[in-house]
Amino acid sequence: MKSARPDYYAAPVPPFGPAAAPLLVVGLAPGMHGANRTGRPFTGDHAGILLYRTLWELGLASAPESLAADDGLELLGCRITNAVKCLPPQNKPLPAEVRECRAWLAAELHESKPRVLLALGRIAHDGVLDALGVKRSACRFAHGAEHALPGGAWLVDSYHCSRYNTQTRRLTETMFREVVARAAHLAGLEQGR
Repeated sequence: MKSARPDYYAAPVPPFGPAAAPLLVVGLAPGMHGANRTGRPFTGDHAGILLYRTLWELGLASAPESLAADDGLELLGCRITNAVKCLPPQNKPLPAEVRECRAWLAAELHESKPRVLLALGRIAHDGVLDALGVKRSACRFAHGAEHALPGGAWLVDSYHCSRYNTQTRRLTETMFREVVARAAHLAGLEQGR
């Protein structure tokens, strides 16, 4: 991708936010013209518009939008990462890519020890479970579902905040705000502006 778009970041996208944050938002993978371009998760694509605005409304971000990796935005009490670190073919990760990135996500979870993991979509949900060595059958994905994890942490599920899900109204802004607020509450974070 670097040769086709020399101005793009086009490398594994690192997590964003404080390493010891009690809330870790886990997305799917860098978007082609979002994080793959900017180098920051959920920055520069449609999904990031809803995510960052919601985090800001809940007092978890210093600004309502993320424009670039150097825009001065800070996350407060939360961190964002992806289950897959690089742009996947056709913008959708293959199972082999999810497996390949599992060790990176496992290391991140081990080092940061978040109290709550908010999985945006089934692939992120399954990636978290696999990284923790928890059987998928023990924690079924469903929007708004809450799963107790070994060690006292929680996994909270949300539909992904993609353009498709929001335009089809599978995920409304209200639904998304409620699930992020619930995850923040479980993480012990103050909410609201």
